[in-house]
Amino acid sequence: MTGMQDAVRKMLGMKTVAIVGLSDRADRPSHEVAEFLQQHGFHIIPVNPRHAGERILGEPCHASLQDAARAIRDQGGRIDWVDIFRRAEDTPPVVADAIAIGARGVWLQLGIVNDAAIDQARAAGLLAVQDCCSKIELTRQLGLS
Repeated sequence: MTGMQDAVRKMLGMKTVAIVGLSDRADRPSHEVAEFLQQHGFHIIPVNPRHAGERILGEPCHASLQDAARAIRDQGGRIDWVDIFRRAEDTPPVVADAIAIGARGVWLQLGIVNDAAIDQARAAGLLAVQDCCSKIELTRQLGLS
């Protein structure tokens, strides 16, 4: 099993995921992926400053990953991993935030490649995946494809 496959398997075994860049529009990939994860037992935590204070997929949306982590900690939980729907050049600050909040992994979605951000995550001991869709990988893992 490759390092990336191992990271995919481990992250999909952790059930609390912050979705950074989650859209409220059902036709957007972030919404489709988040809804799929939610339907398969994941606790999704929306993060999008444009929708902070609103609800997306029934969950309160947070302005930042730090705000989301505080809210989840106040409920006695933690964010296990961060699923990132942002442009590649915007991922390093999100990865830095994921490290700061104590997430165990970061996932850059299909088409998002930033080797420096991935190296940053791995250097901090996080699981890290890029250019890969969590919905597709969960579908494979569940044998639904």
